[in-house]
Amino acid sequence: MTLEIDTGSGLMPVHEWGVADSGAPGILLLQEIFGVSPYIEQRAAELSALGYYVIAPEVYWRLDGVDLSDEDAPDLLERAIGTMQRLDWDQAVVDSVAALEYLRGRDRRTGLIGFCFGGGLAFNVAAVSSPDALVSYYGSALPGLLQLAPDVTTPSLHHFGDADEYLPVDEVVAGLPGTEIYRYPGAGHAFDNPMPAFHDTDASALAWERTVEFFARNLQGVS
Repeated sequence: MTLEIDTGSGLMPVHEWGVADSGAPGILLLQEIFGVSPYIEQRAAELSALGYYVIAPEVYWRLDGVDLSDEDAPDLLERAIGTMQRLDWDQAVVDSVAALEYLRGRDRRTGLIGFCFGGGLAFNVAAVSSPDALVSYYGSALPGLLQLAPDVTTPSLHHFGDADEYLPVDEVVAGLPGTEIYRYPGAGHAFDNPMPAFHDTDASALAWERTVEFFARNLQGVS
């Protein structure tokens, strides 16, 4: 299902899983650079099956000519990076905050999760509009956002692969004091993505188990 959320400067298309007027806690899921891909849809569906109302906005909705639908295209990564580089980061934060505020308007506890590009975006959103819980998977923009760490006061969980060749993991971890952090030996960047080039089966399964427990604890009161 899809809906539209008023960002104040246009209607942003948003995918949803579950029923908005239910009593379920809400989760805002922010995409990787590949958009709201089948992988992102799968994670959203899994969270919905656990009793959450989940939404995933089309963060690239303001950009023209975006086509990342062919997961087998040999230039997919190159095109995805090019798309992300055209994005207005500050506007993406504003748009994502609007989505979070839509969830908060349901008067239910509200969580935020992001993967890679979305992990950094989620961190930025949490700094300006505190959710009840934040989960960030190897946020690619985190090295440039660590100055916001004092503003992220919500319970936070971060996942990093120790073999990440994209992120300076030691530096990022040092800049995130007081947060729940897990590092996965041998796992690279984007280890939760099922694409063979990225996926680490053991790290993905363990990180997801910890994510589910973290949301249950912070959004559903399950100890």
